[in-house]
Amino acid sequence: MLSLLMFGSALRGAGPQDDMRIEEETREQRAQTHALNCAAFGRDDEADLVDRLRADGAVRLSLVAVEAGEVVGHILFTELPTQVDGREVDAVALAPMAVDPHRQNDGVGSALVREGLARLAQDRFEAVVVLGHPAYYPHFGFSAALAAKLASPFAGEAFMALELVAGALRGEAGRVRYPAAFGIEDES
Repeated sequence: MLSLLMFGSALRGAGPQDDMRIEEETREQRAQTHALNCAAFGRDDEADLVDRLRADGAVRLSLVAVEAGEVVGHILFTELPTQVDGREVDAVALAPMAVDPHRQNDGVGSALVREGLARLAQDRFEAVVVLGHPAYYPHFGFSAALAAKLASPFAGEAFMALELVAGALRGEAGRVRYPAAFGIEDES
């Protein structure tokens, strides 16, 4: 098993984010988070998705990176009903993650991912699934091969999974069901 609990503490006080804090998003920060998601993606889709997921009660963890009182990064983890060989797996989806365009490639996203994974492991979640950049997420242990057995609207190298508990996704075949807020049709 990965030593995920070390991820968050290893980043505090190191590098360009010395004055940055990773914390749970508060209600008061939601407008900043919405604006950040719009700016980071250059459209409203992801910000609107975050709002729908909140309204549906699907959010399991929402973290922000705060620097000088401003939200410079956001990561969201939501419920993701998952089964492998008929067994329920306590999994979450990582989506979306946004970083202020002026702070990208500055370690903010990495700090958010590491802190999020550490907190999820501490809260005893078993696995995380992401549809993301195939050159980025493997740095944190995500694997397309591990997700390949999961029936999903997604496939290929951008559809990845990470076990927070060793063997959580062990088995022959599984499936994930994205919450309705994602607007994804379930074909099965």
